[in-house]
Amino acid sequence: MILVSEDVWSADFEGLAQEFTVVREPDLWNKKEELATKIATASALVVRNRTQVTRELIEAAPNLKVIARAGVGLDNIDVKAADDNGVVVAAALGINAVAVAEETLAMALAISRKLVELDASTRAGEWNRKAGVEITGKTWGLLGFGATARATAELLRGFKCTVLAYDPFAKPEPGYLRSINTTMTSLDEVVKNSDFISIHLPATAETKNVINAELLSTMKKSAVIVSVGRGEVINEADLEAALKNGVIAGAGLDVRAQEPPQDKRFADLSNVVLAPHVAGITAESQAAINRVLVSEIRAALTGGAQKYAVGAVKRAK
Repeated sequence: MILVSEDVWSADFEGLAQEFTVVREPDLWNKKEELATKIATASALVVRNRTQVTRELIEAAPNLKVIARAGVGLDNIDVKAADDNGVVVAAALGINAVAVAEETLAMALAISRKLVELDASTRAGEWNRKAGVEITGKTWGLLGFGATARATAELLRGFKCTVLAYDPFAKPEPGYLRSINTTMTSLDEVVKNSDFISIHLPATAETKNVINAELLSTMKKSAVIVSVGRGEVINEADLEAALKNGVIAGAGLDVRAQEPPQDKRFADLSNVVLAPHVAGITAESQAAINRVLVSEIRAALTGGAQKYAVGAVKRAK
């Protein structure tokens, strides 16, 4: 049985349901006891980012062969526990990179041109022709240099930006960096010199609250931050204070430290654009991700090799 515990579905999954028993319950992620009961007989589990796939949950599923993650981040899955139990973890890494990159630029443009504020005032019958700021020719900083950051840098070629990137683990080819006008440098150099900064970092012990009051104070007062990685990277209280006090000019937040957030922080700030963690969600990216996941599930259940395994286990047990 294939268990779908979140809102993941497409024509490809319809086809999979013709071959295997598929139980689709989009709200099951929020029913911990029921999820633990139903996973006991599951051979595959399909999740987004809300289902907490803990060691306890994995060990409650003796028949589980594959966990398919519709998205990029793996912080909701205990990959080590999956490895220990011979379970494949499949994630379509990089498939939605262009979608994330496009929203990164969309948020920056919306902030720099005050589009949300001007839309509201124009709808109210006003005609406030406020000047904005151009992206073209500016310096853009990337925190993290994985697939989404690289896709962002590639799009920025059209804006003739100088791109600075920080990622202590990335080892890109020099020729590739030259082709996208990007220089790898230190965190301090990126933060100090960039007009726009986009955050593509995962949530780890090292990255938590890396964007804090001290770091914000070293940015240009005209700087704009766009966060499309993980919300825990930003100390939200510090960012709110920086935005209110003119330490930086604006922010676009697709991700939050708590999702959905329980507070109204940022809601009244005109220099902030908010979105509900949708940077990677487009019709095109979701179709592509679902095709990959269905292929990975089918391979796992029939003994095939995995192309998108992210853990140590590359084949179904």
